[in-house]
Amino acid sequence: MNARLDSFSYDDDIVRKFLWATMIWGLVGMLFGLIVALQLTMPELNFAPYWTFGRLRPLHTNAVIFAFAGNAFFCGAYYSTQRLLKTRMWSDGLSKVHFWGWQAIIVAAAITLPLGFTQSKEYAELEWPIDIAIAVVWVAFAVNYFVTLTKRRERHIYVAIWFYIASIITVALLHIFNNLSVPAGAFKSYSIYAGVQDAFMQWWYGHNAVAFFLTTPFLGLMYYFMPKAADRPVFSYKLSILHFWSLVFLYIWAGPHHLHYTALPDWASTLGMLFSVMLWMPSWGGMVNGLLTLRGAWHKVTEDPILKFFVVAVTAYGMSTFEGPMLSIKSVNALAHYTDWIIAHVHTGALGWNGFLTFGMVYWLAPRLFQTEMFSKKLMEWHFWLATFGILLYVVAIYSAGATQGLMWRAFDETGRLQYPDFVETVMRLMPMYWVRVIGGTLYITGMLIGIYNLYKTWATRPATYEVPVVQAAPLNPVYAADHAPATGGFWTRFTDMGWHRRWEGMPLFFSVMTAVAVIVASLFEIIPTFLIKSNVPTLASVKPYTPLELAGRNIYQREGCFNCHSQMIRPLMYETERYGDYSKPGESVYEHPFLWGSRRIGPDLARLGGKYPDLWHVRHMYRPREVVQQSIMPAYPHLQTKVIDFVAIQKSVDAMAMIGVPYGDAVNKAPEMARAQAAQVAASVEAAGGPAGLADKEIVALTAYLQRLGRDLKNATAGTGAQPATAPPAKAAVPAAPGGSH
Repeated sequence: MNARLDSFSYDDDIVRKFLWATMIWGLVGMLFGLIVALQLTMPELNFAPYWTFGRLRPLHTNAVIFAFAGNAFFCGAYYSTQRLLKTRMWSDGLSKVHFWGWQAIIVAAAITLPLGFTQSKEYAELEWPIDIAIAVVWVAFAVNYFVTLTKRRERHIYVAIWFYIASIITVALLHIFNNLSVPAGAFKSYSIYAGVQDAFMQWWYGHNAVAFFLTTPFLGLMYYFMPKAADRPVFSYKLSILHFWSLVFLYIWAGPHHLHYTALPDWASTLGMLFSVMLWMPSWGGMVNGLLTLRGAWHKVTEDPILKFFVVAVTAYGMSTFEGPMLSIKSVNALAHYTDWIIAHVHTGALGWNGFLTFGMVYWLAPRLFQTEMFSKKLMEWHFWLATFGILLYVVAIYSAGATQGLMWRAFDETGRLQYPDFVETVMRLMPMYWVRVIGGTLYITGMLIGIYNLYKTWATRPATYEVPVVQAAPLNPVYAADHAPATGGFWTRFTDMGWHRRWEGMPLFFSVMTAVAVIVASLFEIIPTFLIKSNVPTLASVKPYTPLELAGRNIYQREGCFNCHSQMIRPLMYETERYGDYSKPGESVYEHPFLWGSRRIGPDLARLGGKYPDLWHVRHMYRPREVVQQSIMPAYPHLQTKVIDFVAIQKSVDAMAMIGVPYGDAVNKAPEMARAQAAQVAASVEAAGGPAGLADKEIVALTAYLQRLGRDLKNATAGTGAQPATAPPAKAAVPAAPGGSH
């Protein structure tokens, strides 16, 4: 035994910083969620240009995911890692760079998203300068973390640290490869991927951002803080191992299930479905491991609000990880996709799993970090019950809304026609449920306000100077006989006794490499065929790049966040083709950087919108939607009729698109002139139809040109232009018996 003991102290100051950031940004993010929920019930609350649903919705999602959940992960990881490894973080300076850098990124997101700077990718909307900043800050965090692992005084790394390692490695891979783009200005870029390939990369990222930013790090927090709060050991070490490695390997395959029935090759989405279904078992293994950790301590749950938060959190994790695989099944997905069902599913995880686990962790940490008693146990109880009832109201209402949407969209009457042909009919049917969501969200936020007040009052009674306890621990002995003892018994015996894994836990670098290999290998099995086998993404000879003006209009469409409400992807399902037109082909989107297939339909699909209405209709509809469609909840965009087109930026956009392979021809040399000529034509058409004059240099004509282009190329397609589409055309032999459908 080594008799020498090292003396050191833990850095709790960084943990306190992240704790306050978690709660403050969480409140901000959820308040914006309440605002966008109100905007869906009261469209007059959309104040263009900066305060509209399309611009605020990504601000809400980014704030909750990266500001609230991100800071919570960092808070718990810094606290638990130091104690599990019996060492201070390697560099206090890098810890501070991580904290202040992350907060600066959040502030940058809060400024740029309402200004309309967006990549239009779900959970990856932030533009390229901020993406670079994220990578730099993440590397600072990773370097500090992995060097700390080498300085540890504990031989073996505990299960929580396994999940932290997987999160740090995988988030870096996801962020870098999904955000590869070519800049076209200080805050404008174009994804290097197009159409089908961009959709694949986005949902490889999007699904696994949920997996490795909202799931695995929080499982690490669960494995540390729940046993601490219950004063019980984790139920099963072997189950922890199975849970970890199964999740790390299986999760990365599952992203394509978000693209069922789209132009993505069917093999890819089917593979995503199969791995998603398999995910159910290890996910519930983690839930069981968490809940059974409380064995012998259930009497404490009735008395301790912290354990109540943890129990609801793990239960919500179990519900979400059952529902996710269920939603990946194609027949269920056909009903639920593009509806509010997905919104309810996401919020069960975000509010229940991430939110409640965070609150339980924060309440457990507060008296230890502030070195005083918690101000009020009763206020903790109030927080718990208000948030619980808030979640229940929210998800019951929005699950109902999602089922209502799916069934109404697909409803046919006795004559074989769509029963609800007007999309707005479905929207109006959802209004009572949207109001219940507002009430539920208000209750949840009220609980959070109480929690912040309780934390503030606790902090206010802190000592004048925090005590910094000195910890003593023996330095790491480089050789442990138990780790190198000869294995005995047969292969199966040696495998099931988990001695091999115990040895891995003493080799963090090797453990990290194996984690990275599991993630990378699983990713490459899907990425290589999607990107290298050309027949998987056939082309159409009639599909041409957008004109410079149409490209500018597409940029405006992205800036205003229209993709948050409208899809551009008609699935080969009878009720969709009857409503919107011919189903979408892979070759239609080969010049779409980024893809804009959408993930939600608050408004109708736009894939075949071009030519359906005259130019003047679009001008009036964008100016005052409710004068065109009386019950519309769409925001008004009057600024588009006064804001002048940036013709110089059009040239930069065309140049950037040409750099990533879009064949622009003469437009590379004279994009502004071509855009002005087409804008004059659109403006003349509007004026001739009795619309306003003087629009030739206004943004509304660019947006109109883009909307009028959608779906037009397919009308010019001829037979024999390439490989067959990846999905079969819709069967029209039978009329579905289930109700649903609207336009």
